[in-house]
Amino acid sequence: MEAPRDYELLVPREWFRVDLMRDRWRSQLKTFVDRQSEGRNVSAELKRDVWTALRNTAEAGRARGAMEFFLLTISRDGGLPASLLVSLVPLGDTPADPEKYAAWLELREPEGAGRRHVSVVELTAGPAVRVLGATTLNVHVLMPGGVGYLTLSFSSPVMGMAGPMERLCDAIAGSLRWVE
Repeated sequence: MEAPRDYELLVPREWFRVDLMRDRWRSQLKTFVDRQSEGRNVSAELKRDVWTALRNTAEAGRARGAMEFFLLTISRDGGLPASLLVSLVPLGDTPADPEKYAAWLELREPEGAGRRHVSVVELTAGPAVRVLGATTLNVHVLMPGGVGYLTLSFSSPVMGMAGPMERLCDAIAGSLRWVE
């Protein structure tokens, strides 16, 4: 099977999309921060701190192949309830077999209470390695054609990655489709 031309992902409309493949991504982040602070008593310092944190996350993601950044609304204290970073991870030294990739990731997990749960799941888009932590969920979906993995990195530092948030993130990951 050949590498897909693109992918489709269903994300709730409450999530703001930032296209990291275009030069205007910084202005998109600014628009997001401005919209979230509208009508609220938000200090310029808090807006600047939120903008800086989001910019740093986007820049770090871009350096690792991130293509899209989705953001759920900001809470009153400036925390970000949830985000999703979509990245292309070329195979390189990464095992192409999801079972081997899961085992490879499992070996790198530290022992103790913060240890993340690594498993292999079958999605409509194909086999995926699922890595669940207390506030994060990473889903590495093997791309057709041996291109690499499309990685969906969910983060929910305010609510944690359990219950409804975990189910929502799994549903978003389950909606992934390849475009031929």
